[in-house]
Amino acid sequence: MSLDDATRQKITDLIAENRVLLFMKGDRSAPQCGFSARVIEILEGYGAPYETLDVLSNPDVREGIKDYSSWPTIPQLYVGGEFIGGCDIITEMHGAGELFEPLGVEPPPAINPEIHLTTEAAEALGQAVAQSGGPDQHLHLSISQNFQSTLSMAPQSPMDVVVETSGVTLMVDRLSAARANGVTISLVETQDGRGFKVDNPNAPQVQTMSVQALKELIDSGGPFELLDVRTPEEYETARLEQAQLVDQRLFERLQTLPRDTRLVFICHHGPRGVQAGEQFLSMGFTDVHNVTGGLHAWSQEIDPSVPQY
Repeated sequence: MSLDDATRQKITDLIAENRVLLFMKGDRSAPQCGFSARVIEILEGYGAPYETLDVLSNPDVREGIKDYSSWPTIPQLYVGGEFIGGCDIITEMHGAGELFEPLGVEPPPAINPEIHLTTEAAEALGQAVAQSGGPDQHLHLSISQNFQSTLSMAPQSPMDVVVETSGVTLMVDRLSAARANGVTISLVETQDGRGFKVDNPNAPQVQTMSVQALKELIDSGGPFELLDVRTPEEYETARLEQAQLVDQRLFERLQTLPRDTRLVFICHHGPRGVQAGEQFLSMGFTDVHNVTGGLHAWSQEIDPSVPQY
């Protein structure tokens, strides 16, 4: 399929309007292929702003971008108007420390994180390394910007920091090193069998906010998002004027916000707000709060005109 002029101009405009643009299958919150997911994982680790375009929703671009770049596969990354490469090239550049400059990110200092292994975890990881099938395979720990941990076997790269702990050698890439400092890896039993658990003291938590603190925040006029995670029926029964009901459209908008945006969740009594906050923490948001006692506490302690139910 040849690239028509309209599609060529559309792609040119997209690349010109977005300094860092990834043509991928799906979007950053839900990649639809493993290669797209891998590039998203890499980009998220740098913390640099970037945009994505879902080629599955744009069939003209899906075929056209291949002719445009003379590259046969997707995903494809463009930075500053220049084609950088697909998944394999991005992975190689990441491993060699060659993505910092094009993404405009300062390389982090090469620190040696302190990592703890329980006795059972050390034994199991040692066995995994012994059975890896080759001397070029090393145990890697990576921790994404949203603190998702991954243990894998792969060759060592120039980006890796070597950590010796409990008789086990771990490779930790420089982007993960600070986030990995102080983690404890243990071996646990799950319903699917034994698995590794990574406890990370650096991971952000859902913070509690009293209704009094929420009132002060509202009165201050400071920037934040007050998010109501109850049902539409509950929202119609009673609500705060400033609160937005989280529906699909709002959820999609929230995903585009900077990850340091302050998010404040409120529900009826509190538990649903915690669950919603944890979901957004997993998406990389770092300033996440839940209103203790929810709307019920607001009605009791701040504004009795808000109906109780």
